[in-house]
Amino acid sequence: MSGGKERQKQLAREHYERQMQRRLEREARGKRNAIIGTSVAAVVVVGGVIAATTLLGGGSDTTATATSDPAPSASASASSSGAAEAKPAAFDPDAGTCGYAASPGGAVKDVGLPPAKVDKSPKKMTLKTSQGDIVIEVSADKTPCTVNSFAFLAKKKYFNGSKCHRLGSAQFPMLQCGDPLAKADGKSQTDGQGGPGYRFVNENLEGAKYSRGVVAMANSGPDTNGSQFFIVYGDAPLTPDYTPFGTVTKGLEILDKVNKAGVITPGPDGTGAPKETVEIKDVTMSSKS
Repeated sequence: MSGGKERQKQLAREHYERQMQRRLEREARGKRNAIIGTSVAAVVVVGGVIAATTLLGGGSDTTATATSDPAPSASASASSSGAAEAKPAAFDPDAGTCGYAASPGGAVKDVGLPPAKVDKSPKKMTLKTSQGDIVIEVSADKTPCTVNSFAFLAKKKYFNGSKCHRLGSAQFPMLQCGDPLAKADGKSQTDGQGGPGYRFVNENLEGAKYSRGVVAMANSGPDTNGSQFFIVYGDAPLTPDYTPFGTVTKGLEILDKVNKAGVITPGPDGTGAPKETVEIKDVTMSSKS
C-alpha cells in the first residue's frame, strides 16, 4: 500500500512539474518586458520565483514575475472546458462597425455591450479625478473600437468612483486604472480583476511606442481588451502588444506627483497601489475642440 501511495505522489509531482515546464516555455516564447495585465488572481511559487498568475473571464491568464518578464498563457480552465468562446471582430470600414464579444466570466459591473456602429470623429476624453483633471486626446480614427468602448462606458458612468490600482516603478512608469471594484489599498488580492463583461480587438499596434503621455489598453493576451487602461508618465520599454489609443494633453503633473509619493506595498516587480489615491470621479468624451 505504501508503495502505491508513493507512486501516486511521484506521478502527481511529475504532472505538476510538466505543467510548470509548459508554462515556463510559453513565457519564454512571449514578451520580454513587464506586462500590463488586466487581473491579479493568485500568487504561485515556481522554482523560487514568485509569480502573480492572473485570470480574466476564463479566457487567459497573465504572469508577472520578479524579473518583470511575463507573458500571457492560455487558461487551463478554458482549454479543459472545450467550450467555444465568442471572438471579437476588428473594425469593418465598409459597415463602420466593431464586433464586441461577451467575456466567458461575465462582468463585475454589467453595462451590456457597446453599440457596433462607431463614430470616428476626433475626440477628447477627460478623467475627472480626486487629484485633478487628466485630459486625453484620443485617436478614434486609428482605434475606433477602443474609443467607441470608452465613449460607451463613460456614458454608462462605469468608471465613476473607481480607483487606479497599480502604480509602476522607475523601470515601469505607468498608472493603471479601469477596474471598477479595485480597492487600491495595498491589501486587496482582487484588484485588477474587474472588467465590463466584454472584450474587443487590439488596434494600432504597428510601431507602437509607450513614451511619456501615451494612454494604452491593459490586457491579458491578444484581443482581450476590456475597461482597464494605463497612462505612461515616463518611457516604458514595452513590446507593441497594448493598444495605444490616446495622448495626455493636460494633467501629466498629477501622475508625477502620484509617482513621487510611491506605492503602499511594492510587489516583486516594484509596482503596487499608489500611496496618493487616484479616484476617478467621472469620465466624459467630447468632440475635439
